[in-house]
Amino acid sequence: MTIRRRTLVHDGPGGPFEGVFAWDDGTDVARPAVLVIPNVLGQKEADNRKAEDLAALGYAAFACDLFGQGKRTQRGEGSSRYMDELNADRTLLRERLRATLAACAAQPEVDAGRIAAIGFCFGGKCVLDMARAGLPIRGGVSLHGVYDRPDYDSVAPITVPLLVCHGWDDPLAPPDALVALGQELTAADADWQIHAYGHAGHGFTDRALTAAGSGFGYDEGADRRSWAALCAFVQEVFEK
Repeated sequence: MTIRRRTLVHDGPGGPFEGVFAWDDGTDVARPAVLVIPNVLGQKEADNRKAEDLAALGYAAFACDLFGQGKRTQRGEGSSRYMDELNADRTLLRERLRATLAACAAQPEVDAGRIAAIGFCFGGKCVLDMARAGLPIRGGVSLHGVYDRPDYDSVAPITVPLLVCHGWDDPLAPPDALVALGQELTAADADWQIHAYGHAGHGFTDRALTAAGSGFGYDEGADRRSWAALCAFVQEVFEK
């Protein structure tokens, strides 16, 4: 097994966009793929490494870019500026997600009929929006995501199976927001499951997020358990 990566630049509304595609070049057979959707900071090396982890499991993976080529931020003041623009225009976000999915599907290593999506923080919201918009993914995983609904009507029913991995102490998604999401997905007749991790907060998979204050930060147990749940879920949706 040799895991490779290449830069993938593609068009879309407000683009171009630049991400990293990872795959095992030990086989030339088209395989299922997983979109890896970044957090508030945008596309970065941590996302590329997650794509490589998925490639090591036999999938192709695309650590994608929704902000635009060269648009990245660092923690601190102004870190959310590109995310804020998309939160204010969820229709634009939906169309960027559509273009990203198409770019992934066009890669020769990818079985275009079997693509799933995972996302972290803002990326978790993006995964939920893909399901709400009826974009053709086989399944979606939100990790310490944000659950507010978009300002357009969701499809009904929602046919994308969803796994939500949630830190119970996350101040950006308090228990009432989690319950509202469950009610939303139930009303939409979705196939959904929620894994809530006690004493974990926002960003529990982010190894760079330490000493971040109450309700935020890396949690080894929640990271390990959510990865195991994610792997089992992705395998299941691709076997259907």
